[in-house]
Amino acid sequence: MSFRKDFLWGGATAASQHEGGFNKGGRGLSTFDTVTGGGYQIPRFITYITKDGEYGEAPIDSTMTGKIPLHAKGYINKDLFYPSHQATDFYHHFKEDIALMAEMGFKCFRMSMSWSRICPNGMYDINEEGLQFYDDIFDECLKYGIEPVVTLNHFDMPLYLADHYDGWLSREVIDSFVFYAKTVFTRYKDKVKYWMTFNEINVLSGWCQIGIHDNCPQNLYQAHHHIFIASAKAVMIGHEINPHNQIGMMVSYTPSYPMTCLPEDVMEAIEFNRQKHFYMDVQVKGYYPDYQLKLFERKNIHIHMEENDLKIIEKGTVDFIGLSYYMSTVSSTDPNAEKTEGNQFIAYKNPYLKTSDWGWTVDPLGLRIALNEIYDRYHKPLFIVENGLGAADTMKDDGTIDDDYRIEYLKNHINAMKDAVELDGVNLMGYTPWGCIDIVSAGTGEMKKRYGFVYVERYDDGTGDFSRRKKKSFDWYKKIIETNGNI
Repeated sequence: MSFRKDFLWGGATAASQHEGGFNKGGRGLSTFDTVTGGGYQIPRFITYITKDGEYGEAPIDSTMTGKIPLHAKGYINKDLFYPSHQATDFYHHFKEDIALMAEMGFKCFRMSMSWSRICPNGMYDINEEGLQFYDDIFDECLKYGIEPVVTLNHFDMPLYLADHYDGWLSREVIDSFVFYAKTVFTRYKDKVKYWMTFNEINVLSGWCQIGIHDNCPQNLYQAHHHIFIASAKAVMIGHEINPHNQIGMMVSYTPSYPMTCLPEDVMEAIEFNRQKHFYMDVQVKGYYPDYQLKLFERKNIHIHMEENDLKIIEKGTVDFIGLSYYMSTVSSTDPNAEKTEGNQFIAYKNPYLKTSDWGWTVDPLGLRIALNEIYDRYHKPLFIVENGLGAADTMKDDGTIDDDYRIEYLKNHINAMKDAVELDGVNLMGYTPWGCIDIVSAGTGEMKKRYGFVYVERYDDGTGDFSRRKKKSFDWYKKIIETNGNI
């Protein structure tokens, strides 16, 4: 037993971090277009203008939960640097990038679509040039036998919806998203069969991700309810348009272990893990779990629902679970426990494990643990759609990039997922390491933090010619795919 013969080996990117071309081809502005550049431990800002014409900057922290004034609108200051505007310029390099993926032997390519490239204002306007752009991408993928795996919404939204509707806090945005989803499901019904609705739904929080100006718990959970309804409706419509569509959800999965065997630490870990399970319970099982309803009761949170909302959630459950896995963490009731950085959150440091240069805990066995936890709970096919090591890769004088540390990281994680399949019986669909071609970091806005098998000459000061160079890991991953994971 090993990985199935049709295992989907590939790589993953996101439009706001890879695509660029922010003002090309009829694309409208997105919330992420107003987020300035930065770097590790350097604050990033959302730039805005108020209704009184005052310009401002709102800092966003590592969990992307910054706030801007309620009546402020996103604004682009020409004197500042916005990494997403060009990102790593997939817009002009997609044929070259897809050819490199094909050379590695990719079976699939996980990417996201820019909602504002299809519907510039996020409403019921359609940009034909944007639709054709993705037609060209999908045609290029299929030419090489690469299956597109498409995320409908990855950490941004049309700026117009944030400015005029307070983002997902407005129920009207549901219909806007469903219109967008129906448009692309229809257009690409013969080209794309693997879809996911929202990226890392459990960490969606601030203005740049979901367009809400005040992310207090009441607003945040109300916005998430609207996202649940939009996702469920999209799933149902996607299945109607093409019954062969496989439509999944996507969660950021970071398992937490109790710091000690102190029962309070065990309970703390249970409550931390529920922050992920809640979103899967709703989208996979089709209902709000009791523990979450009790949390709403304790925090005096009241979710406004329309009559058929719970029925829609029940009917619009997903076909598979996509997950990102980068690290594990620990839970502790000790206020003096040492902290470290994490994927969209601050974590506690595990004394038994090493951390990356960016402070993320490296835990390959944690991936096997995560896969078992999820599969035992839901019995749905799983798809690891993000996993990887962010590192400061250095190009040598001869133009080569030796990233043995990345090879070691990926090798250990692939071995862990292989054990989950062979020893534990987990139904695993595929594996798409994050940032298969270098992209801009969503959390820090920098290029220095690189994940890819391909080095892109683009730097934090905005310089670079966007040329592509293979790293040492390129040929290594090619062999992984050739042998179906036999390391």
